[in-house]
Amino acid sequence: MTSLDIGASLGGSTSDPFSDQLEDGVPGSQDTLIHIRIQQRNGRKTLTTVQGIDPSLDLRKIVKVCKKEFACNGTVVNHAEYGEIIQLQGDQRSNSREFLKKTGLAKEEQLKVHGF
Repeated sequence: MTSLDIGASLGGSTSDPFSDQLEDGVPGSQDTLIHIRIQQRNGRKTLTTVQGIDPSLDLRKIVKVCKKEFACNGTVVNHAEYGEIIQLQGDQRSNSREFLKKTGLAKEEQLKVHGF
């Protein structure tokens, strides 16, 4: 059960938290590639980075929902070359991919998953 389903079952609204973020309400309105990468930290620890999401979207809202849905920690980091990127703890590549497709923030052909 996702956080959106829980809100509906508790009598809350089922509105999309990103509906105000999309241009003209058209899902997947961005046309650039979104890169989802995994980085090895130390030992078994890994980071998942998501780079290329439309800068007009509020990345902090996206991270907040991802943290709740994936049960991990995350933040928005300002990278010198790539701009703002999302960092999530652990291997969240498949979760991130499904989340971006499900919420309509990206289409399947826009997502590029890197790593092992």
